[in-house]
Amino acid sequence: MRNLLEIQEQLLPDLMDTLKRRYTILHQIKLSGIVGRRTLAASLAMTERVLRAETDLLKAQGLIEIETLGMRVSSAGTNLLEQLEPVMKDLFGLADLEEKIREAYGLRKVVIVPGDSESSTDVKRELGRAGARALLCFVDNGDIIAVTGGSTLAEVAEQMTPSSVGPLKGSWFVPARGGLGESMEIQANTIASKMAKKVGAEYRLLHVPDLLSDDAYQSLVQDQHIQEIVDVIRRSCVIVHGIGDAMEMAHRRKLDEKSIQDLKAEGAIAESFGYYFSEEGTVVHKMLTLGLRLEDIMRTETIIGIAGGRSKARAIHAVLKFGHEDILVIDEAAALEIEKRLDQTAEQ
Repeated sequence: MRNLLEIQEQLLPDLMDTLKRRYTILHQIKLSGIVGRRTLAASLAMTERVLRAETDLLKAQGLIEIETLGMRVSSAGTNLLEQLEPVMKDLFGLADLEEKIREAYGLRKVVIVPGDSESSTDVKRELGRAGARALLCFVDNGDIIAVTGGSTLAEVAEQMTPSSVGPLKGSWFVPARGGLGESMEIQANTIASKMAKKVGAEYRLLHVPDLLSDDAYQSLVQDQHIQEIVDVIRRSCVIVHGIGDAMEMAHRRKLDEKSIQDLKAEGAIAESFGYYFSEEGTVVHKMLTLGLRLEDIMRTETIIGIAGGRSKARAIHAVLKFGHEDILVIDEAAALEIEKRLDQTAEQ
């Protein structure tokens, strides 16, 4: 397929440009669900006249449907997008980038979605959809799946669909740790329960704060009900987690100024699982929290990291250097920044 694309690029460059343009239009309509022509033209930086000609062709081919509220992708269009996805990754150069990052960090699989999730809610939605697909590819009936909180994982839960192998009735979704005390929609408990309901699995919840004092920790760890749930969490064979900037997460946890300065002095640039990582992938600080411990993470069968945005590239790199990631799902903006880092390292 790659050879064929290269031949077509040489002989029919205009055809390849047309293919890219029409795929991008169709893909953007799918991401939007239903969208008007003016809104779509603005999001694609395309004139309405040019877009009208393209969407008329897509409608004639039965790939989109035009309704009063706007355009939506038809079932034939959805099927075509699915078939074209691996081809378009080659055409846009994302397949090569996936392989480059996979080899650099020794991962089993890397998935890159086009765009920047920090500047586009549509790309954030696609990142969630890709994360949901990746998760369902690596989950077997009977597995215990631990999930962290955050807006990216909340989008993964939103995009979950029933498993192709049927309901995962024997599986359990659990929070990786307690809650941050922020919006309920992005807390690990909420995300775990929503994912479980989407795929017909069971779930257990951990109703404790994420950040604990020594006294509170010692008290809760003795509680039999809490300990039973924590034991289940620590038996997880799949972990799905987001990756955060260290300082951003420190502020979200409302750490005092001294603690934040200590993290800076220790070189913390990334946070995940409640642990803070330096650029070299070394754990420089851990939170006193119930849930997954470092030793649990290191022996877990499959760890799936999902994150996006150019600003997250350093944090993603740090967690990957930790060396216990298996599957990585990121957006193009983060991937390109990571590639720059890899190229700079190779030149030194």
